[in-house]
Amino acid sequence: MRKNLLYIEDNKEIGAWVSEDLTERGYHVIWLTSGEGAIGHMEIADLVILDIMLPGLDGFSIGQRLKKEFPKTPILLLSARSSIDDKLQGLHFADDYVTKPFHPDELAARVEVLLRRFGKISPPLIQLAHLSIHLDQNIIVDSRSNAEIILTAKQFQIFTYLLRHPNQILTKEQIYEAVWGSPYMEGDKTLMVHIRHLREKIEKNPSQPQIIETIRGIGYRVKQ
Repeated sequence: MRKNLLYIEDNKEIGAWVSEDLTERGYHVIWLTSGEGAIGHMEIADLVILDIMLPGLDGFSIGQRLKKEFPKTPILLLSARSSIDDKLQGLHFADDYVTKPFHPDELAARVEVLLRRFGKISPPLIQLAHLSIHLDQNIIVDSRSNAEIILTAKQFQIFTYLLRHPNQILTKEQIYEAVWGSPYMEGDKTLMVHIRHLREKIEKNPSQPQIIETIRGIGYRVKQ
């Protein structure tokens, strides 16, 4: 079942970008440009993403009100205000605080952590071809033999990144920068070598991969 995210952000450009990204990740996003009417969505909201600088009541006031009435719903503050005083004030009631600018993968990861912490989602188990993937435990099992498939840290990071973007074509640049944390250099074979070794462990036939698909000239995709 898709989780409902109540997102309150008055900046149209940021709001559209975040809403689209989270929707693509499988969430149902309710986007408001002010706190007006927010309380009416709280019965179905699994999590609130809240900006601080809003027209009318600011995010601190709105967040405190929402938390008081719905203490079991996590609140994540997303704001350009980065001073320690702002963070401390926000974390008096909010459950996490992310400063702008931010990477969408970080936001998505923090959303998932909060949903899991508040019991809104079960630990993820992904069934993919002959693989049973326990993301929360970093365990992959071959269901044909019931044997665990041991990946290196980088192999697991690559595979996890692809799994968190199912059916999306991810460029080599995106994958490399997400896993290694530095810019991809054209012609670098590091990612390609890691993908080859990863396929040798998870594919039935590594020379004809069915799990990690190569999109020629662009990157890779995992279909689910």
